[in-house]
Order: sequence, then structure tokens, then C-alpha cells
Amino acid sequence: MKKTYRIRKARMEDVRDIHSLLNYFAERRELLPRSLSEIYESLQQFSVAVDGEKIVGTCALYVTWAGLAEVKALAVAPHYQGKGLGKRLLKTVIQEAKRIGVETLFTLTIREGLFQKYGFKRTRKSELPHKVWTECVRCPYFPESCIETSLTLQLKKHTDRARQRRLTDRFMSTSTPMIPSEPVAPPTSPPIRSSRKP
Repeated sequence: MKKTYRIRKARMEDVRDIHSLLNYFAERRELLPRSLSEIYESLQQFSVAVDGEKIVGTCALYVTWAGLAEVKALAVAPHYQGKGLGKRLLKTVIQEAKRIGVETLFTLTIREGLFQKYGFKRTRKSELPHKVWTECVRCPYFPESCIETSLTLQLKKHTDRARQRRLTDRFMSTSTPMIPSEPVAPPTSPPIRSSRKP
């Protein structure tokens, strides 16, 4: 009998398991570390994959600006990879983005393949709003040796390009923008530093 896993919105009781899963990958420098308080504050953004009562995957939708949102924190526990949970989580987040009227989804990732299967295309980092990089300062690779690729997915056609551009320009304006470098070679998985598993 084939095992079935549920995808659902995250709840308060999931926070510690989400924290543990995300920081498992953060220790391997595959995701940014997240504190418990960050997860509590953004809990409504998270969807989770569940095996019984166990959290085995997570993904978040973070609205950044008018018509723009980020896919964040996509992670599946090692023993549950290869079962289609990453695809289901990403599909759930894309559907949620469409439901709330997002025009453009973006992500920063070292694993492009899954996103490209859903139509995400490479985009220069300089084309994304500068506020996107506020979390990047916590990354050990920022800014000169960034290993992530930026990808975008257009969910809607922009009806008024000039208006959208003005909004984006105002949002992006900073005195000295700091944008991470583009990867010069295809990313490789960073070395594993710990054998601890979630």
C-alpha cells in the first residue's frame, strides 16, 4: 500500500519541528538559519508536509511588494526526499500565490531543477527589489561569493508596465544597494558539517 502524506497550513504546534528541519539544512549552508521567533512571526506563510503528526517538509510564501512574492524555506527531510513532497509543497505555494493575486513569484536557490519544472526562469539578481537582500546579510556567502541563483515565475501579465516600474523603482531605491554576486559556476552542495538529523 502506497503511503500518503498530507500538505496543510502550518500551526502553532509545528513551529519547533519547522525550526529543526530548516536549521538542519542551514547547518549544511543550503538554507538560511531561522530563529523560533522568526517562524512564529511568519507562521501564516508556511505550508507543511505531514507524515501522521510528523512534519517532514515545509515551504513558505512571503509577499514582498505589490504583485511580488518569494518562495522561501522549501525543505524536505532527508528520509522523505524523492517522494514528490517538494513538488507538492511548491505547487501548493504557487496556487496560494495565484489565489491572493501575486503577479510574479521569485526564489533564491542552489537547486534550480524543481523550480524550472514549474516554469521558473533565471533572472539577474539586480532585477529584484533591494529589500530582497535584507536576509542575505546573514549568509556566509554574501555578497561576493553568493551561490544562489535567482529565478522568477510570471503568474499574471503586467497590465500597466509603467506603473509597476515606478512602484518597483520607489521600492528599490536605496543610497548604496548591495546585491549578491551571480554564481560563476553551477552550485554544488556545500560540505556536510554535522551528522545530526531532524
